[in-house]
Amino acid sequence: MADTSRFTIICPCCEANLTVDAQTGVIISHEEKAKPVASFDEMVKGLDKQKQLREQIFAQELSSMKDRDRILEQKFQEAMKRADKDKDKPYRNPLDID
Repeated sequence: MADTSRFTIICPCCEANLTVDAQTGVIISHEEKAKPVASFDEMVKGLDKQKQLREQIFAQELSSMKDRDRILEQKFQEAMKRADKDKDKPYRNPLDID
């Protein structure tokens, strides 16, 4: 007779085996799927891909930091224009409105 107090589930993402208690839904055990050992050449290729990805992300962040000063200056100028336009109105705290 099958043990109905536990369920064995295979994770659709990582294909790990999960043993779950039927009454509480608590994971009792977790067994990861055995990964095949890659060859040395495949590992080197993987490292090269990771290095290229890191360099690409770094270049993207560097270019966004160059534009950051210009964008912040534009935002500041727009805020100054709005402050000059609304200079005659008294400041109302949004938390005081009931």
